Amino acid sequence: MHFFISVLLIFLQSSDSRAGEIIGGREAKPHSRPYMAYLTYFDKNGKNMRCGGFLVEKKFLLTAAHCWGSSMNIILGAHNIKKPEKTQQRIPVLRTIPHKEYNKKTFNNDIMLLQLKKMARLNHAVGLLALPQKAVKVKPRTRCIVAGWGKTLKTQASDTLQEVELKVRSEYECMEKYPQHYNHSTQMCVGDPNVQKASFQGDSGGPLVCDGVAQGIVSYGFKNGSSPRVFTRISSFLPWIKQTMKTLEDKR
Repeated sequence: MHFFISVLLIFLQSSDSRAGEIIGGREAKPHSRPYMAYLTYFDKNGKNMRCGGFLVEKKFLLTAAHCWGSSMNIILGAHNIKKPEKTQQRIPVLRTIPHKEYNKKTFNNDIMLLQLKKMARLNHAVGLLALPQKAVKVKPRTRCIVAGWGKTLKTQASDTLQEVELKVRSEYECMEKYPQHYNHSTQMCVGDPNVQKASFQGDSGGPLVCDGVAQGIVSYGFKNGSSPRVFTRISSFLPWIKQTMKTLEDKR
């Protein structure tokens, strides 16, 4: 059993292999997902990293806790991150608030709020993404969308925003695939194992959007890009999200 757990930890994404790339997707229509944020930061080894995130209030973004690092930079309103688009807004991060119970080994509670130094200007290229109204689980077979600037299996990280449609899966599939890590109360199981479509390295922190609502956050999976993969279940953290934003707003 000890050997099995060790092998599992090797193949699960670590600091070098988080779930961020888009596999089997397509380039998104420019600015069709105005809530998307592009994050760059330096990890503890000084390596330049990228993640996704999404705007939920004019001064707050949600992303994954494992996307925490130093010198965090945010770009809103981007499609091609290598071009100086007029729609882009670069806003410094005022505070990073990873969930206090985030577990680096199991990726449980993999959620983080980012408070911006100034409000985002909302327009056709920059907008808010709705959060769930209550803690209701998304049903298996529901079709959802994930977007990001991460890698594909064949290329390096994408300059343009990519997107892919994924199906929510039953809990037991991830409980079977990630027996030492998966927590059905705070995580979601997403992606058809029979179809080569998935989030992958570089899109960590991006939203799983189902019927126009952010239901999950790209979290982790195996390094080979296989599905299903694990997403943080946003509805399980609604009280934490709302209370944290209110507390920080009151500090102004």
